[in-house]
Amino acid sequence: MALRDAMGESVRPFLRDGEQLQAVIGAQTASAYVAGIAGVLPFLGLNRYRIVAVTSQRILVLDAGKLSMKKARSIVTELPRATPLGQPSGIWHVIPVDGEKLRVPKRFFKDVEQANAEGMSGPR
Repeated sequence: MALRDAMGESVRPFLRDGEQLQAVIGAQTASAYVAGIAGVLPFLGLNRYRIVAVTSQRILVLDAGKLSMKKARSIVTELPRATPLGQPSGIWHVIPVDGEKLRVPKRFFKDVEQANAEGMSGPR
């Protein structure tokens, strides 16, 4: 199963009745540069993987644990659907959420752009 599909399936139990999943975005809390500079063990100690689930009603930030962003485990926070996710550029896109920096890798930029576009057009 592809990563986005696995993430989407793991998010479904956290959705409300009638809520439509519009995008899933993988993110992490620690900079990947920490692994390069300090090593893998400090990175694993500092990092948490997150799944940003963008729905027709809200944006959920879910914890996926320390080892993989494949399976949502719990809700970290909930944001209004109109919350801007920003325009991704470069290698990592940073989304500030409740004092935490969510670092989105380039492979999820199209999902951020899709979520932004759907947010501007309103719920479907």
